[in-house]
Amino acid sequence: MPTRPRPPAVAGQFYEGDGAALARQVEGCFESGRGPGHLPDRHRGADRSIEAIVVPHAGLVYSGPLAALAYAAVAKERPPASVLVLGVDHHGLGGPASVSARDWETPLGRVPVDTELVEALASAPVEVDESAHVAEHSIEVQLPFLQYVLPKPRLAALMVRFGPLEFLEEVAAVVRRALVGRDVLVVASTDFSHYVGVETARRLDRLAIDQILERSARGLYGAVTGHDISMCGIAPTTVLLAALEDRPLDAALLRWGHSGEAEPMSRVVGYASLLLTRRGPAPASEPK
Repeated sequence: MPTRPRPPAVAGQFYEGDGAALARQVEGCFESGRGPGHLPDRHRGADRSIEAIVVPHAGLVYSGPLAALAYAAVAKERPPASVLVLGVDHHGLGGPASVSARDWETPLGRVPVDTELVEALASAPVEVDESAHVAEHSIEVQLPFLQYVLPKPRLAALMVRFGPLEFLEEVAAVVRRALVGRDVLVVASTDFSHYVGVETARRLDRLAIDQILERSARGLYGAVTGHDISMCGIAPTTVLLAALEDRPLDAALLRWGHSGEAEPMSRVVGYASLLLTRRGPAPASEPK
């Protein structure tokens, strides 16, 4: 098991590189009018109903307020024992489904790995492969939010490369088995349409979002590939939907937005924040 934590790769680029400045930046995302508009409520409920969230992973100045909408909802509930973040392959490094067995670091401190969850995930086609995570930002940019809203988050970081639907369903089957008996919040990290006009992004992203709201992994995969939607996190989001398909969940869109809301631009990147929530309250549970 690696002992040195995975260092931040995009601190000072996608988010502030200094701890105090990063904390202020995260708080600014919550206070933004594009986000919740206020800091998270620190009075938590006794139950946890949110099983999964879908959140963007661009620079915090662009997508942070939309991600904050989902994290503000997480902050209202009993903290999960662990968090599984499903990330994107932007660099082509490592294996096609690579889980990290290391702690991770951000300027806010160290996020410990959930070793038992990682061991449960390390089953073909998923393998432990640190090289896939060296330069990847899609998981890393979620950590400052998790560190802010959860008292002691434990992490399993799984990068999933785009591939045939059958491959993604195999990864989802591994994830499904690994979650049994564990109290885990699942996070799919994705942006939506890339570098298109606002109305094109709105139209195409709605096709994908509707399938997420239907909780249809096959429908999402078909919409994105059939309409050539440049949704970078189609793989992790498909895995999330397929892994949780048998659970009684409701999906809700908190907000769709785009990078042009942060600064003027003619070609934008689309972002969305979604929740997958249990239909009834669940009792507190301990990690397996």
